[in-house]
Amino acid sequence: MRETYIAATEFCARHNIEISFITSLEETGLIKITTFEEISYIHESHLQELERIVRFYYDLGINLEGIESITHLLQRINQLQDENRVLRNRLRFYESLENTDNYFNLLRDSLQ
Repeated sequence: MRETYIAATEFCARHNIEISFITSLEETGLIKITTFEEISYIHESHLQELERIVRFYYDLGINLEGIESITHLLQRINQLQDENRVLRNRLRFYESLENTDNYFNLLRDSLQ
């Protein structure tokens, strides 16, 4: 499967933002830029996150430090939701085993 990238300058032109903003995001570790033949590119998998960061910064007026904090908290929330989902599934599994044991106990008692 072929990976798709968009030139950072094209992204900036579409969103009417400065390339220096993208550079600042890379320097803070919020996004990853790939450079090929002196042109900066953004992988398509990062575009949704980048667009959210642009909205935070330009529409809501949140500075880069605030965006870093928000991004970290959102990632942590996602991790906790995933962990919660795994634990709920595990609990359902054990509850189903308990119900199965109860069924077999009732069946055994009725046969005696």
